[in-house]
Amino acid sequence: MAENDTPSIVEHRHWVEQLGQKALDRGPGPYIVTAGMTTSGPAHMGTLCEMLYPQAIARHLNQTKHPTQYIFIADIMDAFDAVPLDMQKYTAQLNPHLGKPLCDVPDPTGAQPSFGEHYLAESFEIGKQFGIAPKLVRAQELYTSGAMDHYARLFIEQLPMVRELVATTSLKPELPADWAPIMPICENCGRISTTRVINITPERYSYSCDKNVKYTQGCGHSGSNSISDHKYKLTWRLHWPAWMDFFHTSIEGGGVDHFTRGGSWDTCQAVFHNIFHKEPPIGYQFGFVLFMGKKYSKSKGIGMGVRELLSLIPASVLSYALLRPDLNENRDINPTAENLLRLMNEFEEAGRLAQEMGLAIGNSTSTTASLVHQVRSPSADISRAERKKALAFALASPTPIWSTPFTDLLIYYGLYGDWDRVAAKLGQAQDVMALSPYIQTWKSKGMIPDIYNFQFKGAPAAHASVREWAQTLHPGMNALAIHNSVFEYSKSKHIPPAQMFGEIYQDLLSKSMGPKIGRLVEILGVQRVRDALLAPPAKP
Repeated sequence: MAENDTPSIVEHRHWVEQLGQKALDRGPGPYIVTAGMTTSGPAHMGTLCEMLYPQAIARHLNQTKHPTQYIFIADIMDAFDAVPLDMQKYTAQLNPHLGKPLCDVPDPTGAQPSFGEHYLAESFEIGKQFGIAPKLVRAQELYTSGAMDHYARLFIEQLPMVRELVATTSLKPELPADWAPIMPICENCGRISTTRVINITPERYSYSCDKNVKYTQGCGHSGSNSISDHKYKLTWRLHWPAWMDFFHTSIEGGGVDHFTRGGSWDTCQAVFHNIFHKEPPIGYQFGFVLFMGKKYSKSKGIGMGVRELLSLIPASVLSYALLRPDLNENRDINPTAENLLRLMNEFEEAGRLAQEMGLAIGNSTSTTASLVHQVRSPSADISRAERKKALAFALASPTPIWSTPFTDLLIYYGLYGDWDRVAAKLGQAQDVMALSPYIQTWKSKGMIPDIYNFQFKGAPAAHASVREWAQTLHPGMNALAIHNSVFEYSKSKHIPPAQMFGEIYQDLLSKSMGPKIGRLVEILGVQRVRDALLAPPAKP
């Protein structure tokens, strides 16, 4: 906890601030935020989280005026172990490469230098829409440059201790007799998943490519290489702490599987303490991303791809939905029209909160210090929920957003059905350009909520009560005043408010429900609505 901080202030902090403060408490920096993943298939929500969370932490630390760098490691030396569904038509071409490092498997589409690069490019193309722009380092570059040789030798020199640490932290009584810190790449077939070390010293090792794994088998070749030949990869539980030490990582996180008891984070901490003799980086665990309450599963058809979600809501809104909850909370993506509309409204409200609190948004150079000051002020009344929303908005919006409420655009489109007319009425062509594609997609998928599917009737009111209420309307009334006038009239006439609202909707839209009356009338124009409802009945 920083000096002068009180427990209540810390409790109010967003998880990004809490992690940032831990880094600040360790020293003045510079701070290195690292992350990494294996791109063996299409980008999904978990892929996005792996890239987005460290970006948010780095962005926050940058705003505190401390030098910060975000480094992302493309871990594409992992073995190619399955053909993804979207590559099934290339199965015959890909099957012979099973077991090889992903960076050595050709991209059957020809678009990228390797199979691993194919999905890496896809992930980063999606990431650009979220303002994600780390320094990209490929795992194979770390090995071919010799950057990992020091760690390989270090682990081999202390092999008995390393074996014990890995076994203990992975909750195993002991490791297999042929376990080694490195995984050789076979010089004959190029596979990494089917080799095993026969003999090893800090300078050389011999191996045999004779393992059978579920998806492929070794070629039977035996060989010998020196560490400096760079034809190996460290096993995961050693590879992870090695890259963190190499990059001088300040903060790195991972999913529940890494941070559960016996997970690779336990090994990482043990390696730092007992092998590197250093304090490990600050670690953090993030929860699962669920789809309608269930874990994403491509094989079972559970989930929606990031691209499909981005056709329904802007990237900044999806980013906000992932950043707002507490870090270890599961994020449940449930893309019904009602849920998405609620999310859009919350995002816009969070933007107003962030602006009021003076948070850095877009390219602003202000910092979160003003918000901290408000929390400390006895007169401030900022709830933790408001703070989380405001900071999540600031972190999620690298560029300015629209100024017209999304629901207003739905109303305008319902009234005019033509985006040129909507832009002319609003005088906000940029907002229309930014948001109309999402509304069009909602329309094509039948997702526009029923209350926004309407036409302005514009005919004389059939209900006497509605005609009488219309006489209370006058130019200059805003949405709230119009809304309140319905309640006031209902109360004065002893009419249930629900009945009164229903009659107004019926007379204006020929429906029993619709958008909020106050905003609908305000957009239509108070005088226009008054004239329509008070016009004399048409002659038969």
